[in-house]
Amino acid sequence: MDHSKYSRRKSSEVRIGGTPLGGDNPIRLQSMTNTSTLDTQACIDQTKRIVDAGGVYVRLTTQGIREAENLKFIKEGLRKDGYDVPLVADVHFNAAVADVAALYADKVRINPGNYVDPGRTFVHLEYTDEEYADELKKIEERFIPFLNICKEHHRAIRIGVNHGSLSDRIMSRYGDTPEGMVESCMEFLRICVKEHFTDVVISIKASNTVVMVRTVRLLVAQMDKEGMSFPLHLGVTEAGEGEDGRIKSAVGIGALLCEGIGDTIRVSLSEAPEREIPVARKLVDSIEECALLREEAKASIENDTVTIEWHETDWETLQLKSAMALGALFIDGLAHQLVIKNDGFTEEKLTELSDAILQAARVKFTKTEYISCPGCGRTLYDLESTIARIKAATAHLSNLKIAIMGCIVNGPGEMADADYGYVGAGVGKVSLYRKKECVEKNIKAEDAVEHLLKLIEDDKKSQES
Repeated sequence: MDHSKYSRRKSSEVRIGGTPLGGDNPIRLQSMTNTSTLDTQACIDQTKRIVDAGGVYVRLTTQGIREAENLKFIKEGLRKDGYDVPLVADVHFNAAVADVAALYADKVRINPGNYVDPGRTFVHLEYTDEEYADELKKIEERFIPFLNICKEHHRAIRIGVNHGSLSDRIMSRYGDTPEGMVESCMEFLRICVKEHFTDVVISIKASNTVVMVRTVRLLVAQMDKEGMSFPLHLGVTEAGEGEDGRIKSAVGIGALLCEGIGDTIRVSLSEAPEREIPVARKLVDSIEECALLREEAKASIENDTVTIEWHETDWETLQLKSAMALGALFIDGLAHQLVIKNDGFTEEKLTELSDAILQAARVKFTKTEYISCPGCGRTLYDLESTIARIKAATAHLSNLKIAIMGCIVNGPGEMADADYGYVGAGVGKVSLYRKKECVEKNIKAEDAVEHLLKLIEDDKKSQES
């Protein structure tokens, strides 16, 4: 095989626990527990299943001080059982939690959108340049002590920006745009560089593959411009479950992997977390083949159509490779139609795959899209059964995007691309959204699907009248 079509971006090496990332190291696979971080044994058991499946890093939600402190006992239990896996703490809204997590976790993920800036309210704010500079100074004053804790304990950090969770400050100046997402990240990276802190990993995620791919490319260009080479973690957030979640992940993550971008990946599926790892493994193992096939497909585009012929016998492999090799061609607008050929599968099934890839690349919508988070210790209802109920109840609808979010961290902001949102609001409680507007609060979970259907139907009748 001609390997000249693929070369990996050279990033700096970051050590996370005993397992280095970036540099000349292999692309690492990661997942996240969906158990309560206060349930020590459940977290240990699930982490072991992720590692046994091939996961190298495991992330756990740390929404409060107690959860951050319990990482100590989770880590001790894992070490006792012979698992030396690096643990990553996931922190939102409370910088003090990040300080505590840095005492126990090998890496701490913070979200620039809510680390110092107040929680988003989606209101437009006006700043003079001087006032804006003062806000950046507040970030620096709070962020540097955290970096000092990380230096002292040899911890890495992840600056994780998500589409829809930008601060009101960034949104007011840049909008909910790739440029805004990149600037939100760069504000923190510049402080890291100034403080000579280099154990940094970056992620910029979106449920919209077009936004995700374009933003990561823009970030890489901006880092190159400013002389930075931090490693990148890739993921399509809230990708969903089943075939749609796999195809959407392969379109977004695969597009960048084939361009040599990416040092670690997470395939975010609304399924048991250990099921994410084999999918991620297939993507990484297919990089060179798919990078070459992308160039061949690009050169053969005719009549606005990409045509590709495979010889795969496994359906999931065919899905992932097709989405990975071809997704960027549609994201970049080079074609708008797709024909996939593969002996052993019916023409109808192959057409459904083509349509799914075109929908994941935001070219052609043929069915309802479900934007659902993978779940974590913050999830406030049974996510998998709820997704199944909503899918069954809305299967007759088309050209809609419905978000199913476990908690307020992922909704409403990170479901920015959805028409309707179903968001965990408390234990056994759900709030419903139209776009970013909350239209019903604290519905009993057992009644919420029916309320969602009524909301959609009422809106449909209103539009028709």
